[in-house]
Amino acid sequence: QVQLVESGGGLVQAGGSRRLSCAASGHTLSDYAMGWFRQAPGKEREFVATITWTGRRTYYADSVKGRFTMSRDNANMVYLQMNSLKHEDTAVYYCAAKRYGNSADPHEYDVWGQGTQVTVSS
Repeated sequence: QVQLVESGGGLVQAGGSRRLSCAASGHTLSDYAMGWFRQAPGKEREFVATITWTGRRTYYADSVKGRFTMSRDNANMVYLQMNSLKHEDTAVYYCAAKRYGNSADPHEYDVWGQGTQVTVSS
């Protein structure tokens, strides 16, 4: 069973950048599509980005398109590079793994990390 641990969260000023990492253990990620989601206080968990198991294709929410970049390496790491951060990007960011194809629906993901807080000061 794969386990995921996010890191890289923290406090950043609006307009700044931050890179989140997601490390997997227990099983290779090569069979999994990966996703990043976020949840702000009082709001539902929302889709941010997803990457295919090959790493060749990525898909983004409109709210982050052009500012965030998701990537993965050949080992068990997944990343989310966040640029031009806005106050509304403040949330707990979660890494998730899914077998058999990508999805923007969090209910379709099998494994979740514990989340990492990103706070953007305006």
